Amino acid sequence: MELLKESDGRLGCPSSLIESAGPLLTGRATLHHLGVVVASIAPVAEKFAASISACWDGQIIHDPLQQVRVAFFKPFDKRNPVFELVEPASEASPVTNFLTKRVGLHHICYEIDGLESVLEAARATDFFIVSTPKPAMAFGGRRIAWVCSKSRLLMEFLERERK
Repeated sequence: MELLKESDGRLGCPSSLIESAGPLLTGRATLHHLGVVVASIAPVAEKFAASISACWDGQIIHDPLQQVRVAFFKPFDKRNPVFELVEPASEASPVTNFLTKRVGLHHICYEIDGLESVLEAARATDFFIVSTPKPAMAFGGRRIAWVCSKSRLLMEFLERERK
């Protein structure tokens, strides 16, 4: 079994797994943020920021297309991930049902190149497309899509800004 070298960014992974690795290898995926669902952002934001050693700018963004409000928490140490708190904007919000079962990690967001090619790769590995591409207010209109893996991990794919 050949292990890939550090220079290729996949240290310690058997090369045979690359073919079945799913959509993250398509589109140069990089971790963008971790999304956590809460009933309401405002009452928990300051303590949440302190608990993860992060800074919150006080901004809560309403996205009527996603039917949520979101806030981002940037880590003091840039080696750590950004967190997003997500609250339902209405009873019809997709996260309302999630809240009835639990509060906590909801999704992992990856920033990617070429949203369509990543969704093709997701379909080819039997991932379920939860939501097709649409613009997101929190990202200045950049498109996002939602995908669920075979192991029920919800992933948000954020199209990288074109330079």
